[in-house]
Amino acid sequence: MARQVGNIVKNLDWQIVIIYIFLVFAGWVNIYSAVFDETAASIFDVSQKYGKQLIWIIAAFLVAVTVLIIDSRMYFSFAYFFYGFIILSLIVVYFLGVEVNGGRSWIEIGPLRIQPSEFAKLATSLTVAKYLGSYGIHISGKKWKDLFVACFILLIPAALIVWQGDAGTALVFAAFFLVFYREGMPLGVLLVGIYFILVFSLSIIWGGASISLFAICICLISFVAYGLQKNHKLQPIVLIAVPIIFLTPILIYHIFDLQINEFFCFLAGFGILLVPTLWFSYKKKNFFIILLFGIGLSTVVISESVEYVFYNILEEHQRTRIEVFFGLKSDPRGSEFNVIQSKIAIGSGDLTGKGFLNGTQTKNNFVPEQSTDFIFCTIGEEWGFAGAVVILGLFIYLIIRIMKVAERQRTRFSRIYGYCVASILFMHVMINIGMTIGLMPVIGIPLPFFSYGGSSLWGFTLLLFIFLKLDVNREELIQ
Repeated sequence: MARQVGNIVKNLDWQIVIIYIFLVFAGWVNIYSAVFDETAASIFDVSQKYGKQLIWIIAAFLVAVTVLIIDSRMYFSFAYFFYGFIILSLIVVYFLGVEVNGGRSWIEIGPLRIQPSEFAKLATSLTVAKYLGSYGIHISGKKWKDLFVACFILLIPAALIVWQGDAGTALVFAAFFLVFYREGMPLGVLLVGIYFILVFSLSIIWGGASISLFAICICLISFVAYGLQKNHKLQPIVLIAVPIIFLTPILIYHIFDLQINEFFCFLAGFGILLVPTLWFSYKKKNFFIILLFGIGLSTVVISESVEYVFYNILEEHQRTRIEVFFGLKSDPRGSEFNVIQSKIAIGSGDLTGKGFLNGTQTKNNFVPEQSTDFIFCTIGEEWGFAGAVVILGLFIYLIIRIMKVAERQRTRFSRIYGYCVASILFMHVMINIGMTIGLMPVIGIPLPFFSYGGSSLWGFTLLLFIFLKLDVNREELIQ
């Protein structure tokens, strides 16, 4: 036992540990400041949030020590079991969970509330690392089945979390595509994902019909340019008559102010793009034309699907936040209130801040959820731009350090898991800080190690220290 402890102390990456401890205690102090109550001024008062957070911090440290003691091979061996258990928990929480802030994401066990979605990121990281680290698994584009399976591993927990009404947490699972890219996923797949987000966003701003029509026009112009370059005998019926035939019913619907069926629009766009594609690819397969058809059709599908997703999957408060973010709606006393007050709080901190416990926006409760999702406001107001830069710099250094440590691992499982940890932390920090300064829509995810809550702190602690344990035994692990 003494030898094991000595090995842990010797091989543990203390840079990561020290940053973790500093961030956890800095978070605790800022929670104290955010919800400070003069009638319960002791930071150890367990009747207040800051007292409860201290209990969770102590529990998190015990969890970290336990993780470091357990045999590191267990995390590889039981990865699939843990994943299955978390999936079952996500299903159970939908039926038996407690509803908080419009989402049914919590399981109540006595005085405790556990959020399984916070641990789903850990379970998915272990499972992705085990699957991609298995012999013969490659996602470089030669074996698409392996990539589909990896994506399916992400899809199950993400879909269940969306089902609970927590789309913000589900969005974090997009971080795993950064891991896939590191492990050889073709760049084109990543670009397709970015393209999907871009088309979806533009369709919300300008409308699905406008984006579909724009995509069709661009494709038709490209068809004409290609035909002229290749000296094809372009027949008017292909490039003029066909669009007219398919667009005429849509124009009639528009003239008489009738409701246009989205499926009908899809069929029209499909027909407009298909006929020229078949014309140019009749004798032999033409990669450019087929690619153009795929891009055009996918744009039509995505843009025409926006309305369904927007009004049937997203909750009303989520739709409002997105509309406010894109400037489609003004709601200064509603969903926009959080961001406005957040900006005021951070901006009022100037360079060095107002000082500890002196944040006026914080003390007067102008910023909602200031101890959880908007904890960064307290940092900006009381510690100013300098304090915010220090905290952000520590997060950036932590993420870079994790990636550096991941690269020195001797097994694919450990390396991939390390990149999962770095990617999840990056996504949380980017979204959380981005939404407090108005650069991201408000989707309600915590700032790692800072935001109030036991599930979040324990989840991130497990995520980080399992990786540290794998690194401690990197010389012993053989795969």
